Amino acid sequence: MVGATVLVTDPAGLLPAREQMALSLGWHIVLACFGVAFPAMIFVVHWRGVVRGDPVALALARRWGKVAAVLFAIGAVSGTVLSFEMGLLWPGLMGRFGDVLGLPFAFEGLSFFVEAIFIGLYLYGWDRMPPRRHLLMLVPMALAGVVGTYCVISVNAWMNMPTGFRVVDGEVTDVDPWAVLLSSGAFLQFAHMWVAAYLVVGLCVAAVYAAGMLRGRRDAHHRLGFSVPFAFATVAALVQPVVGHLLGMRLGETQPSKLAAFELATTTEQPAPLRLGGLLVDGEVRWSIDIPKWGSFIARGSFDKPVQGLDTFAPADRPPVNLTHLAFQTMIGIGTLLAVAVTVYWIARWRGRDPLRSRWVLRSAVASGPLAVVALEAGWVATEVGRQPWVVFGHMRTAEAAGSNSGLWLLLAVTALVYAAMTYGAVVVLRSMAARWRAGEEDLPSP
Repeated sequence: MVGATVLVTDPAGLLPAREQMALSLGWHIVLACFGVAFPAMIFVVHWRGVVRGDPVALALARRWGKVAAVLFAIGAVSGTVLSFEMGLLWPGLMGRFGDVLGLPFAFEGLSFFVEAIFIGLYLYGWDRMPPRRHLLMLVPMALAGVVGTYCVISVNAWMNMPTGFRVVDGEVTDVDPWAVLLSSGAFLQFAHMWVAAYLVVGLCVAAVYAAGMLRGRRDAHHRLGFSVPFAFATVAALVQPVVGHLLGMRLGETQPSKLAAFELATTTEQPAPLRLGGLLVDGEVRWSIDIPKWGSFIARGSFDKPVQGLDTFAPADRPPVNLTHLAFQTMIGIGTLLAVAVTVYWIARWRGRDPLRSRWVLRSAVASGPLAVVALEAGWVATEVGRQPWVVFGHMRTAEAAGSNSGLWLLLAVTALVYAAMTYGAVVVLRSMAARWRAGEEDLPSP
């Protein structure tokens, strides 16, 4: 009977809107990472080429710039789709809170245009500008990518921790859009995403060159192509647990139901154990490994503070517990594994060994790229599913934000086809570019 009630009361557009948003965001977020982190890596190799007169580094920067252009082009398409989806899929959200969210989205649009301008100047500036001036074209490109991403993340942080408005008699009043951009939650959530971007891009790019070395291409080009992004990824892998811990400690006050799902806390416990694995089956936790007190320390920063249990929330206010918990632990597990792996790599380097001579190290490096992407996606599943049933936590339920247009299923099918075509096109173009570079064609036309 409960399931039947949900089917009757939920608007027809809710499920397709959820599915399409999951597809669009899950696909676009990987490209957004390249917009944030890749320009900094290009800057390092280009700087090395200009300042040290390193032709290998210059050639690498030239190649990476063209790869960045391809990724930016398809990211522009997917980002534009997302812009339209906010109003089309969630009319209730934008109709009620559009005044609150307008400023961050406006700044994101401006940042996109700045990034597009300077990536064009960088691509066509080769051999046309003084080398050091050309190098500086990467700086506004990188900053625009960071600012644009911050603006989008600030909106998501606002959905998790709403601020900057009052509700009087059901109407949104006293709107302060700057509060959305400048909230402490926005800074912390962006820091988590910013570091994740360097981890994902660093390991994915390093994985490409590790795969090349496995095929016998162990020249200076491949070693430099591996080392620079892997160094960025190393810092990110070691910093990310700290940033994630600081962000997570706020959940006890801001989103206690999400924290309860993360920790698989069915009842309030003081101190709470750290549960590794496990599922909630018929209201009981099964198959978990419990470490006493550590749940309180990780979630609340103290071995004595309680973790609020799911039983303190009405059933209608609880998130999907198992999906939220497993996604969270997948992110934590992969992040921990990657942090250990990069630490072992640099310890081996410090002891005078060359880990890149080991095929097992190279194989692990190849696997680390996809693993980082899985951790990224799992983190977004945890934060978005964990906020349910709210689209604006405590103020608007997701069902209220959706429309009644059942034709969204057709739009979802079209979007899936478009994204599949873009994925195929990007793979074909990048593989073609790589094959021509290996054949000695350095001066490929700019995308």
